[in-house]
Amino acid sequence: MTNFAWQACPSLPKLPFAVATATSIAILIGASDAHAQVAPPRLTPETTDNNVQFSATAAQLDLSSSFLQRLTRQATYGFAMRANSGGGGASESTADPLYRVWGESYGLTSRTDAQGTFVGDRRKTFGGVGGIGATIAPGLNIGFSVDQSRTDIDVPLAIQSATLDMTQLGINAAYNNGPWTLAIAAVHGFAQVDSSRATVLGAATANYGGKVDGVLGELNYTYSLGQSRIVPKVALEYVSAATDSYREFGGFHPATVSDANGERARVLVGAEVGHYWIFGQQAVDVSAYGKFVDNFSQNIGAVQVGLSSLPSAHTISVQGIQESMYGADAGASMSYILSNTARLYANYDGKFRDGFTSHQGTLGVELKW
Repeated sequence: MTNFAWQACPSLPKLPFAVATATSIAILIGASDAHAQVAPPRLTPETTDNNVQFSATAAQLDLSSSFLQRLTRQATYGFAMRANSGGGGASESTADPLYRVWGESYGLTSRTDAQGTFVGDRRKTFGGVGGIGATIAPGLNIGFSVDQSRTDIDVPLAIQSATLDMTQLGINAAYNNGPWTLAIAAVHGFAQVDSSRATVLGAATANYGGKVDGVLGELNYTYSLGQSRIVPKVALEYVSAATDSYREFGGFHPATVSDANGERARVLVGAEVGHYWIFGQQAVDVSAYGKFVDNFSQNIGAVQVGLSSLPSAHTISVQGIQESMYGADAGASMSYILSNTARLYANYDGKFRDGFTSHQGTLGVELKW
């Protein structure tokens, strides 16, 4: 068609036609470049970068699990003292105290390796616990505790960090019948997360809430061997955690993230071994434990993530992190029993999973009357 037109109109100047064609091409190229400059970034799990939210959800599950296990320990302490409930070298005629209070301070460090699009984290927690308890019937004890903690979360490879302030309310109970003891504990917690993500235009920040619920039941049997003991244990634990949806502010392409939910059920099977020494009216009790852990059910929901600069329909689904199916817990405890009404204690608790480890140290005091 172009050749025909040119032949039919030989008087048309060739230069203006060439200039017009070149101009048109330049305009098209310029428009294409302009479009490329304003095109939104490609949305992938790697570019959404909500690693801190996954760390916060995992931290809530771990803190709830740790609190549950400390509550059952409080409810069942004293296997070696059953033949002499007054404690240590006290007279066996000493009346059992009916009430008790305890306070604890603890520190916890943990590390999660990379999995999927999650690049791994490091967490440090410091907290305190206060509790009260009472004997309401022969062999039946109940208690109530409050746990307040702060966790610093660091995701160095994603240049992200956060603080998790968490309050947990816990109840515990134990029933003792001869060598058998059944203990239960339940917790409800609520948290506040402040996160920061580095971008080329400064930090993208967010503030959102979280909550956690958990329950633990443990059955154990005590073999007394003089001043020593062996205590086989089996426990069933369930914990669920959630974080609210949030929208980042500031930075380059702030993200919008849906709420996150996770739940975990597991069985723990193991044993404690211990021994105590009596020094006059005082005693020292030491013990160690090991447990096999089977996370037989885990449901860590996916999270919908988008960018504030894109319509809400432009989101992707990113999977959260979870523990390995099998693992082990191990720890040790030492109590200095001052009298039948006071003791000081220190505990170590470790969790060992494929791709996850944590270490916790606890100092506490218990008073009875």
